[in-house]
Amino acid sequence: MARGRPAHHAHALADAWRRFPDLPNDAPLDARMARGRERVQALRPLHEAIGLETERQRQSTNFACIERQIAEGSTDSRNPAILHARDVHGYDWDAAVAYANGLYAGRAGWESRPPSPPCAGEPDVRRPAYHQGFLDGGGQPDDIFDVARRSFAAAPSEFKCPDNPRVARPLPGQWPGPTDTPAPVSWPRRLLILGASERETGAIGILAMLRARPGHEDATLYVIGTESGLRPHSATIGVIPDDGAALRERLRQGDYTDLLVVADDAELRRLDADADILPLVRTMERTRNSVLQQRAQFRLWLARGRAPGDQFAAGHIRWSKMAAGLSGRLGDFTARYAGPAQHRGHRIIVEDASGGLAHGYRTPLGQELHPEIVIGNKAHARAAMADLLRQYAASLRLG
Repeated sequence: MARGRPAHHAHALADAWRRFPDLPNDAPLDARMARGRERVQALRPLHEAIGLETERQRQSTNFACIERQIAEGSTDSRNPAILHARDVHGYDWDAAVAYANGLYAGRAGWESRPPSPPCAGEPDVRRPAYHQGFLDGGGQPDDIFDVARRSFAAAPSEFKCPDNPRVARPLPGQWPGPTDTPAPVSWPRRLLILGASERETGAIGILAMLRARPGHEDATLYVIGTESGLRPHSATIGVIPDDGAALRERLRQGDYTDLLVVADDAELRRLDADADILPLVRTMERTRNSVLQQRAQFRLWLARGRAPGDQFAAGHIRWSKMAAGLSGRLGDFTARYAGPAQHRGHRIIVEDASGGLAHGYRTPLGQELHPEIVIGNKAHARAAMADLLRQYAASLRLG
């Protein structure tokens, strides 16, 4: 009873155990098994009663929820149909829901699609109820033109267009976070919009991380401020004053494929207000959440930047942490942490689909790839493994 059992259930359980207690361990096995079967047989009526009570409570709760939704002003036309099926046809919950679905399908001009047949031995209450609702909704399954006739005569959809329709594309504040799924993009076709607060304080360290990446000089950088709005940025001059017309023309002339926004909430709201001047590109993302998450997301964005002469594969790396250490998989290749090196450092190996070391692979430029490397800092294992996997996934095997 302390665990939630009703009193009459608890007393019935206790009575069964008093009448058929467990026999001592030294009693014959057959006698102990017979005693267990006797107790199960004695408890069977109780379990059946519990099942019936649970089903009655489920149906009562579900019907009460529908009544409450109607009282609160719900516009779902199936809710009154469920209560109608209960009150007029005497259906239980499952049959009433099937009746409402059939009634809705008949009135909407849809084809008859009754629920799947029940399992063997279960009563079929939903399919007849659906069929009755479909007939009450105007459906005539014997008429070959029934669907066309009802579709033509169906009432307009209940959906109403909002007074202020959404823009054709999401605003920057609604863009997803950076991932490693999009294809690599050369740096001249990448556009980074940085918040003015981050440019002044460097709280996330975006500029320092960007400058450490080869080829970043070819990327385009803009700064967004809550007061100044969107402005171009130069590594030598800083923020460049620019009016709206010139800024729009400058962005229109750029050939961008990848756009990332790193800004706080106030700066994002200002960018949302000026979103019409932003170019429409293939990949549009923004960092979000905590500083640590934004740094991790920005690293993913940096890793997709392709400098001149770089050749590597894109795609999502599936990471797993096993007892032996970290491992990642991309395509047919798996990179694993192989433990400490013989003298110092940490070993990382790459295996191909055969399960052995990935020997014999070369980059598209002909450089041989080595399936085992040694790194000095174990904290850099994930980045080193990601670089290896992307090189191998874009490699060729000769011979």
